[in-house]
Amino acid sequence: MLAPTPAHAGPFALGTFSTGGQPPFAGLVVGDQVRDLGDLAGGAAGASTLTVRRLVEDWDAVLPKLHELAASKAGSWRPLCDLSVLPPLQPGQVLQSGANFRQHVIDIVMAEAAIEDLRSQEEARAEAEAMMDARAAWGRPYIFIGLASAICGAFDDIVLHTRGVQHDWELELAVVIGRPARYVSPADAIQYVAGYTICNDITTRDQVYRPDLKAIGTDWLAAKNAPTFLPTGPFLVPAGFVDDPMDLRMVLRHNGRARQDESTKDMIFDIAHLVSYTSQMIELRPGDLLLTGSPAGNGAYWNTFLAHGDVIEAEITGLGLQRNVCVDEVRLQDPLEAPYAGW
Repeated sequence: MLAPTPAHAGPFALGTFSTGGQPPFAGLVVGDQVRDLGDLAGGAAGASTLTVRRLVEDWDAVLPKLHELAASKAGSWRPLCDLSVLPPLQPGQVLQSGANFRQHVIDIVMAEAAIEDLRSQEEARAEAEAMMDARAAWGRPYIFIGLASAICGAFDDIVLHTRGVQHDWELELAVVIGRPARYVSPADAIQYVAGYTICNDITTRDQVYRPDLKAIGTDWLAAKNAPTFLPTGPFLVPAGFVDDPMDLRMVLRHNGRARQDESTKDMIFDIAHLVSYTSQMIELRPGDLLLTGSPAGNGAYWNTFLAHGDVIEAEITGLGLQRNVCVDEVRLQDPLEAPYAGW
């Protein structure tokens, strides 16, 4: 889909674009104009292979050049409104943080308490808040693995598959890693962040737990990771242009109604701790995405799930806007041919 005029932080952002059936290209976004960065790859032969991922892999050397290009306005520029906006980059690894917003987790605990016991709402809330305080003090982040194949663009349709019906939204701030990171400390972790983007981690709630293997726990492959279930972008905004990533407003609207409206201040583990903790488990690499969790107000909270024709608009301060329309998979193909229908 063609892009609206962006609202992003700082002098520039990065993105991936296409037009007229031509191959995608890495672009520098300044206001409502986009500069094709293919010439940074050394001519026509390299232009077709230059990607935002490659730029991020050489981030320390590339960033000063981007500042120069944004200031000089030299090169080939096109109106953003004439371009199709693709996911800003194809990451190597996708890491996701679960249960990382305080109010969101409190809501989950209280909902379970209302079903399972006779505690008052006040007692349940006090216990949930104490749990969050304890977790923040000496707990650990919960990180799991996502798939890059689930990524779609910030203005693409979300295809609702037939394996479940409780398709839910989860607006998230995503960290783009800019340097190899292994065993980094929380004090140093932000130095490994190239920039930030927006993700919406669509989750099919009735696929989270398998009835045949309840003891094993969550089945994130089935519940997440379907094609188009991770709208990403529209842009990669360099970290230096985000004054305080722990004080950004996150808003998601479902059919025009605000459902999530929270600050990143509500995170239990901040970005530095998430990057540090993840680097203890694996090696983070340039171009990896680390999602930081979703605030309160998802569809399960409202008892409202995504359906054909629904519109989701999601934004985070300074990072732009997503707008996705939901489409039933069965409307795209003969329902008798839909794979694994009814699973």
